[in-house]
Amino acid sequence: MKNMKFKILKTKRDYQTALERFEEIFQAKQGSIESDEADVLSLLIKEYEEKHHEIGAPNPLEAIKYRMEQQGLTNRDLAEILGFKSRVTDIFNKHRKLNLTMIRKLHNQLNIPLETLVKEY
Repeated sequence: MKNMKFKILKTKRDYQTALERFEEIFQAKQGSIESDEADVLSLLIKEYEEKHHEIGAPNPLEAIKYRMEQQGLTNRDLAEILGFKSRVTDIFNKHRKLNLTMIRKLHNQLNIPLETLVKEY
């Protein structure tokens, strides 16, 4: 598909067509017509995805586990952050909820967003 005519992506088909074209031209030389087209397509695709593919914040336990994995932390490391090893086990087994002190420590030391940590799980 050459020189796509730009329009707001309203259907899944429009979205798929835009994605396919974007894949063809996303590495175009900067300043070329294809590069400009890729820039516009990326905005249209992003807008469509924000409207149709809303991604909610992960639950707190998933966020903690993910951050631990990213930073190579163990449950023992997390216990040092929270204060007690038994709390880590209880939290991951859903026997204990995060309290405000734990949320603050996790936010400050692991940089997990507060809005993620305060979600119900």
